[in-house]
Amino acid sequence: MKTITLKSVLNRRTGWIALAALAGAVAGFVVFTISQVTGRNLYIIIGAVAGAAALLVLPRYWRSAQLSEVKVTVPQISELTFVVNNDARQVAWKLYIETVTRVSTQQLADEDGFVREALTSLYSLFAITRDMLKASRPSAPVSGGQTVEHLAVTMLNHELRPFLSKWHPRLREYEKTHPDDSESGWPDNRACRAELRRAQENLAGYALGFARLAGVRDAKAAIASVSPAP
Repeated sequence: MKTITLKSVLNRRTGWIALAALAGAVAGFVVFTISQVTGRNLYIIIGAVAGAAALLVLPRYWRSAQLSEVKVTVPQISELTFVVNNDARQVAWKLYIETVTRVSTQQLADEDGFVREALTSLYSLFAITRDMLKASRPSAPVSGGQTVEHLAVTMLNHELRPFLSKWHPRLREYEKTHPDDSESGWPDNRACRAELRRAQENLAGYALGFARLAGVRDAKAAIASVSPAP
Protein backbone atom coordinates (compact mmCIF):
# COMPACT_ATOMS: atom_id res chain seq x y z
CA MET A 1 0.00 0.00 0.00
CA LYS A 2 1.37 3.38 -1.01
CA THR A 3 2.12 5.68 1.96
CA ILE A 4 1.28 9.35 1.55
CA THR A 5 3.77 11.50 3.43
CA LEU A 6 3.64 15.15 4.36
CA LYS A 7 6.57 15.79 2.07
CA SER A 8 4.81 14.28 -0.94
CA VAL A 9 1.70 16.34 -0.24
CA LEU A 10 3.74 19.55 0.01
CA ASN A 11 5.61 18.71 -3.17
CA ARG A 12 2.35 18.11 -5.02
CA ARG A 13 0.86 21.34 -3.71
CA THR A 14 3.99 23.25 -4.65
CA GLY A 15 3.77 21.82 -8.16
CA TRP A 16 0.16 22.98 -8.55
CA ILE A 17 1.04 26.44 -7.22
CA ALA A 18 3.91 26.72 -9.69
CA LEU A 19 1.65 25.59 -12.56
CA ALA A 20 -1.03 28.10 -11.57
CA ALA A 21 1.58 30.88 -11.36
CA LEU A 22 2.89 29.97 -14.81
CA ALA A 23 -0.62 29.96 -16.28
CA GLY A 24 -1.30 33.35 -14.67
CA ALA A 25 1.93 34.76 -16.03
CA VAL A 26 1.14 33.55 -19.55
CA ALA A 27 -2.39 34.99 -19.34
CA GLY A 28 -1.01 38.31 -18.08
CA PHE A 29 1.55 38.41 -20.90
CA VAL A 30 -1.16 37.73 -23.49
CA VAL A 31 -3.42 40.43 -22.08
CA PHE A 32 -0.56 42.93 -21.97
CA THR A 33 0.45 42.08 -25.54
CA ILE A 34 -3.11 42.50 -26.81
CA SER A 35 -3.43 45.83 -24.99
CA GLN A 36 -0.43 47.13 -26.95
CA VAL A 37 -1.96 46.19 -30.30
CA THR A 38 -3.83 48.84 -32.24
CA GLY A 39 -5.49 49.22 -35.59
CA ARG A 40 -6.31 46.27 -37.85
CA ASN A 41 -4.38 43.71 -35.81
CA LEU A 42 -6.46 44.50 -32.74
CA TYR A 43 -9.69 43.76 -34.62
CA ILE A 44 -8.22 40.51 -35.93
CA ILE A 45 -7.34 39.38 -32.41
CA ILE A 46 -10.74 40.39 -31.01
CA GLY A 47 -12.47 38.56 -33.84
CA ALA A 48 -10.41 35.43 -33.20
CA VAL A 49 -11.26 35.47 -29.49
CA ALA A 50 -14.96 36.01 -30.23
CA GLY A 51 -14.93 33.16 -32.75
CA ALA A 52 -13.30 30.80 -30.26
CA ALA A 53 -15.81 31.75 -27.57
CA ALA A 54 -18.69 31.21 -29.98
CA LEU A 55 -17.29 27.80 -30.89
CA LEU A 56 -17.37 26.79 -27.23
CA VAL A 57 -20.72 28.33 -26.29
CA LEU A 58 -22.92 27.84 -29.35
CA PRO A 59 -22.95 23.99 -29.40
CA ARG A 60 -24.16 23.94 -25.80
CA TYR A 61 -26.81 26.55 -26.58
CA TRP A 62 -27.83 24.65 -29.71
CA ARG A 63 -28.25 21.41 -27.76
CA SER A 64 -30.40 23.25 -25.23
CA ALA A 65 -32.52 25.04 -27.85
CA GLN A 66 -32.85 22.17 -30.32
CA LEU A 67 -36.50 21.24 -30.80
CA SER A 68 -37.96 17.82 -31.49
CA GLU A 69 -41.51 16.75 -32.25
CA VAL A 70 -43.15 14.15 -30.02
CA LYS A 71 -46.63 12.64 -30.32
CA VAL A 72 -48.34 11.84 -27.02
CA THR A 73 -51.63 10.02 -26.55
CA VAL A 74 -53.53 10.68 -23.34
CA PRO A 75 -56.90 8.87 -23.31
CA GLN A 76 -58.74 11.87 -21.89
CA ILE A 77 -57.46 14.37 -24.47
CA SER A 78 -56.63 12.08 -27.44
CA GLU A 79 -53.36 12.43 -29.38
CA LEU A 80 -51.41 15.68 -29.28
CA THR A 81 -48.22 16.77 -30.98
CA PHE A 82 -45.65 18.40 -28.72
CA VAL A 83 -42.52 20.36 -29.61
CA VAL A 84 -39.91 20.12 -26.86
CA ASN A 85 -36.30 21.09 -26.20
CA ASN A 86 -33.94 19.98 -23.42
CA ASP A 87 -35.43 22.43 -20.91
CA ALA A 88 -38.91 21.09 -21.58
CA ARG A 89 -37.64 17.52 -21.24
CA GLN A 90 -36.24 18.36 -17.82
CA VAL A 91 -39.61 19.74 -16.72
CA ALA A 92 -41.38 16.67 -18.12
CA TRP A 93 -38.94 14.38 -16.26
CA LYS A 94 -39.62 16.13 -12.94
CA LEU A 95 -43.38 15.95 -13.52
CA TYR A 96 -43.11 12.27 -14.38
CA ILE A 97 -41.20 11.50 -11.18
CA GLU A 98 -43.64 13.49 -9.03
CA THR A 99 -46.63 11.78 -10.64
CA VAL A 100 -45.41 8.20 -10.77
CA THR A 101 -44.08 8.03 -7.21
CA ARG A 102 -47.31 9.19 -5.54
CA VAL A 103 -50.70 7.67 -4.88
CA SER A 104 -51.76 9.34 -8.13
CA THR A 105 -50.71 6.17 -9.96
CA GLN A 106 -50.87 3.68 -7.09
CA GLN A 107 -54.24 2.02 -6.84
CA LEU A 108 -55.84 1.91 -3.43
CA ALA A 109 -58.01 -1.13 -2.70
CA ASP A 110 -61.12 -0.78 -0.58
CA GLU A 111 -59.42 -2.36 2.42
CA ASP A 112 -56.04 -0.62 2.08
CA GLY A 113 -54.69 2.74 3.22
CA PHE A 114 -56.62 5.87 4.02
CA VAL A 115 -58.52 8.20 1.72
CA ARG A 116 -57.20 11.18 3.71
CA GLU A 117 -53.60 10.22 2.87
CA ALA A 118 -54.54 9.82 -0.80
CA LEU A 119 -56.21 13.24 -0.92
CA THR A 120 -53.25 14.84 0.84
CA SER A 121 -50.84 13.27 -1.65
CA LEU A 122 -52.90 14.46 -4.62
CA TYR A 123 -53.13 17.95 -3.17
CA SER A 124 -49.36 17.96 -2.74
CA LEU A 125 -48.95 16.87 -6.38
CA PHE A 126 -51.18 19.78 -7.44
CA ALA A 127 -49.15 22.30 -5.44
CA ILE A 128 -45.76 20.96 -6.53
CA THR A 129 -46.78 20.89 -10.20
CA ARG A 130 -48.07 24.46 -10.02
CA ASP A 131 -44.90 25.69 -8.27
CA MET A 132 -42.70 23.85 -10.76
CA LEU A 133 -44.45 25.52 -13.69
CA LYS A 134 -44.17 28.92 -12.03
CA ALA A 135 -40.44 28.47 -11.43
CA SER A 136 -39.56 27.22 -14.92
CA ARG A 137 -39.21 29.31 -18.04
CA PRO A 138 -42.26 29.03 -20.32
CA SER A 139 -41.67 27.14 -23.53
CA ALA A 140 -41.60 29.26 -26.67
CA PRO A 141 -44.84 28.80 -28.63
CA VAL A 142 -44.32 26.79 -31.81
CA SER A 143 -46.84 26.56 -34.61
CA GLY A 144 -48.51 23.16 -34.80
CA GLY A 145 -47.30 21.85 -31.44
CA GLN A 146 -48.26 21.93 -27.77
CA THR A 147 -45.91 22.43 -24.83
CA VAL A 148 -45.24 20.41 -21.71
CA GLU A 149 -46.89 23.19 -19.71
CA HIS A 150 -50.11 22.58 -21.62
CA LEU A 151 -50.16 18.92 -20.59
CA ALA A 152 -49.38 19.77 -16.96
CA VAL A 153 -52.06 22.48 -16.70
CA THR A 154 -54.59 20.15 -18.34
CA MET A 155 -53.79 17.51 -15.70
CA LEU A 156 -54.33 20.05 -12.93
CA ASN A 157 -57.58 21.52 -14.25
CA HIS A 158 -59.19 18.42 -15.78
CA GLU A 159 -58.18 15.74 -13.26
CA LEU A 160 -56.80 16.92 -9.95
CA ARG A 161 -58.88 20.05 -9.36
CA PRO A 162 -62.32 18.48 -10.00
CA PHE A 163 -61.56 15.43 -7.88
CA LEU A 164 -60.11 17.37 -4.96
CA SER A 165 -62.77 20.09 -5.00
CA LYS A 166 -65.46 17.40 -4.78
CA TRP A 167 -64.07 15.00 -2.20
CA HIS A 168 -61.79 17.06 0.00
CA PRO A 169 -64.60 19.22 1.49
CA ARG A 170 -66.82 16.16 2.03
CA LEU A 171 -64.16 14.22 3.92
CA ARG A 172 -63.14 17.31 5.88
CA GLU A 173 -66.75 17.86 6.97
CA TYR A 174 -67.04 14.24 8.13
CA GLU A 175 -63.77 14.52 10.06
CA LYS A 176 -64.97 17.73 11.67
CA THR A 177 -68.33 16.29 12.77
CA HIS A 178 -66.95 12.84 13.71
CA PRO A 179 -63.51 13.57 15.25
CA ASP A 180 -63.39 10.27 17.16
CA ASP A 181 -64.73 7.97 14.41
CA SER A 182 -62.74 5.86 11.99
CA GLU A 183 -62.60 6.88 8.35
CA SER A 184 -64.22 3.56 7.47
CA GLY A 185 -67.46 4.92 8.95
CA TRP A 186 -67.61 7.71 6.39
CA PRO A 187 -70.72 7.03 4.25
CA ASP A 188 -68.94 8.20 1.07
CA ASN A 189 -65.83 6.09 1.66
CA ARG A 190 -66.47 3.46 -1.02
CA ALA A 191 -67.79 5.98 -3.54
CA CYS A 192 -64.70 8.17 -3.07
CA ARG A 193 -62.37 5.21 -3.46
CA ALA A 194 -64.12 4.13 -6.66
CA GLU A 195 -63.76 7.59 -8.13
CA LEU A 196 -60.17 7.74 -6.91
CA ARG A 197 -59.38 4.61 -8.93
CA ARG A 198 -60.80 6.23 -12.07
CA ALA A 199 -58.78 9.37 -11.41
CA GLN A 200 -55.65 7.25 -10.93
CA GLU A 201 -56.17 5.57 -14.28
CA ASN A 202 -56.41 8.98 -15.93
CA LEU A 203 -53.37 10.32 -14.06
CA ALA A 204 -51.36 7.30 -15.17
CA GLY A 205 -52.03 8.44 -18.74
CA TYR A 206 -50.58 11.84 -17.94
CA ALA A 207 -47.58 10.22 -16.26
CA LEU A 208 -46.93 8.22 -19.43
CA GLY A 209 -47.27 11.43 -21.44
CA PHE A 210 -44.64 13.15 -19.30
CA ALA A 211 -42.42 10.07 -19.67
CA ARG A 212 -42.77 10.21 -23.45
CA LEU A 213 -41.82 13.89 -23.53
CA ALA A 214 -38.85 13.25 -21.23
CA GLY A 215 -37.63 10.29 -23.29
CA VAL A 216 -38.13 7.72 -20.50
CA ARG A 217 -37.95 4.10 -21.59
CA ASP A 218 -40.22 1.38 -20.20
CA ALA A 219 -42.38 3.92 -18.37
CA LYS A 220 -45.36 1.54 -18.44
CA ALA A 221 -43.36 -1.07 -16.56
CA ALA A 222 -42.37 1.49 -13.94
CA ILE A 223 -45.98 2.51 -13.38
CA ALA A 224 -47.16 -1.11 -13.34
CA SER A 225 -44.54 -1.99 -10.76
CA VAL A 226 -46.05 0.44 -8.27
CA SER A 227 -49.69 -0.09 -9.23
CA PRO A 228 -50.94 -3.42 -7.92
CA ALA A 229 -54.35 -4.46 -9.15
CA PRO A 230 -57.16 -3.77 -6.68
